[in-house]
Amino acid sequence: MSATTEIQTEKLTFRKFKDGEVHSYNRLQDKIFQAGWSYKCPTYIQSTPPCQGSCPSGEDIRGYLNIVRGIEKPPVGADGKPVMPWQEYAWRRLTEANPLPAVMGRVCPAPCETGCNRNQVEDHVGINSVEHYLGEYAIKNNLQFNKPEKQTGKKVAVIGGGPAGLSVAYQLALKGHSVTIFDDHDKLGGMMRYGIPGYRTPRDVLDAEIQRILNLGVTAKLNCKIGVDITMEQIRKDFDAVFLGLGAQGGRALPVEGDASASNVVTATAFLKAFNDGRLQTVGQRVVVVGGGDTSMDVATVARRLGHIDSAKPTDWEGAIAGQLAQDVADISTRKGADVVLTSVFPIDKMMASKGELEHAQAEGIEIMGGWMPVAVVKGADGRATALRVCQCEAKMAGGKLEIKKIEGSEKDLPADLIVSAIGQMVDFTGLDEFNNGKGGVSADKNYQVQGKPGVFAGGDVLRPHLLTTAIGHGAIAADTIDQYLSGLEVGRRPKIDVHYFDLMRKYAEKGLPLDEIKEPLRGTCDSKGAVHNFDNRADRYVIAHDELFLGHFPYTPRNKRHITHLDKQSALGNFEERLEALDDKQVVAEAKRCMSCGLCFECDNCVVYCPQTAVYRVKKTEATTGRYVATDYDKCIGCHICHDVCPTGYIQMGLGE
Repeated sequence: MSATTEIQTEKLTFRKFKDGEVHSYNRLQDKIFQAGWSYKCPTYIQSTPPCQGSCPSGEDIRGYLNIVRGIEKPPVGADGKPVMPWQEYAWRRLTEANPLPAVMGRVCPAPCETGCNRNQVEDHVGINSVEHYLGEYAIKNNLQFNKPEKQTGKKVAVIGGGPAGLSVAYQLALKGHSVTIFDDHDKLGGMMRYGIPGYRTPRDVLDAEIQRILNLGVTAKLNCKIGVDITMEQIRKDFDAVFLGLGAQGGRALPVEGDASASNVVTATAFLKAFNDGRLQTVGQRVVVVGGGDTSMDVATVARRLGHIDSAKPTDWEGAIAGQLAQDVADISTRKGADVVLTSVFPIDKMMASKGELEHAQAEGIEIMGGWMPVAVVKGADGRATALRVCQCEAKMAGGKLEIKKIEGSEKDLPADLIVSAIGQMVDFTGLDEFNNGKGGVSADKNYQVQGKPGVFAGGDVLRPHLLTTAIGHGAIAADTIDQYLSGLEVGRRPKIDVHYFDLMRKYAEKGLPLDEIKEPLRGTCDSKGAVHNFDNRADRYVIAHDELFLGHFPYTPRNKRHITHLDKQSALGNFEERLEALDDKQVVAEAKRCMSCGLCFECDNCVVYCPQTAVYRVKKTEATTGRYVATDYDKCIGCHICHDVCPTGYIQMGLGE
């Protein structure tokens, strides 16, 4: 076993240009003089950074990173001291969008990091690691959400206690509505509990974050299946609105020729649920997993850890997966590692699984076969599967559909005691057939209203199986829609960029700087206190790209990486300990300082220092706040654009002309 930091898969570079590229040099004076003729002066434009635009749950990532780094500070009380530690203030900003940061900080594949503009300098900001840290801090310090001051008297039924259901319940409870979650399991969590192994989402962490939501007054009715234990008709009668967050916990069977049914051919969801329930404690010697996504990696690594027992009978683990029995088995030290093979129709470098999980699986001795498709299940005389027949293939996405070309003559059999299908999930519509759109899901509009079903809303995998963080985002948006519906308001259009973002007006209120009432007619004045001078918030419609930033401001700064315990083929056996450790206080602050604060001022003073006319100036401390650090004296400004050119964050744009 070895212990290192997060895996680095690409060579980092801070160089702006590549060898062989030719770039001409132009005199800066010419640019300045030409800019002066444009009659454009600086305006301060708040934009959405690509990390937030890439985050399915819409977290205010830039906001909480600026709090962690110390740019934005917690509000102060009457005694002049901060009303809370910066960690709590950052956590509260984060959880405005996502109530489960300690879980998501561990398992989210972090599309925000893929979109991070810092990738143009050397390496993305470790957003996921900061989220992990803040989630851990909140649990250790028993932070709780603030309950609403008033209750509306409206009642909402949430069907399904997974990430979508928990998210919508959380947001609705904050709005003062009474929420009841119905779930057919004995614990809440959905795929976070029954689909992801505990060494990736520690159960005490998951329980703590779920309990914090319940502490808002949310009621949970467990082991209660709609359509069996209670009818949908009764739900409609007892509640003012319904949210469908069923998830997709039914697995898809193997798409092979002939009959694939056998006691030892199972779906990934059945396999993982049996393991997470504690019923599955051993597997056969040879396991074949078909998939290529993160779920298939979970299955493969669990199977590798469980291994097999010489004296165990096939019916032991087959029955456990089927949910028929849960007996103790021999001590883990008597096990031998299972031989696990994972096949995917995509080449290894094109698989949907995150690179980190793929590399962990390979390090633990799991054989990955990219570019192979299942053809048939080979059975013995007793009807049990003995092998999976596969053949090489070429797969590609075309028009949103998967096209697979079979390479004839390449078939071979992979011997197997257990075959697991991890190729997708299905929704169980038992008792809820009225919502089935005929395609195995639920149809909803952009506000997550179910078509043709007034008062019914949906989110998460019932719409389209995707990431856990996507389901959280669905829940937040659906909660806004439900709130409007319960208030008797017409449901409005969602913004083009639907995320939580920094609110300058909130900072004004925190500092006691209320704006005056705007009285018409009022055009083009800098003297009125009815608006923030030369500022515009375009975060709801504009994502700022890296070419709008002054990247030369940022030196090469290595990422602060979390400590990861790597397992090999032997040390993985029976090891169900968490592999990922959170950053410490100093590391997380240093990592947050790597954030380039794209689209929002981070108080670097470049514009003030480089302005040749001293037209850009710092706002008085008594009037300044985050996002309002500098302003412009237009009597002095000549429109030279230098402030725009040296603004690292792209917050200064040129306007007010033409």
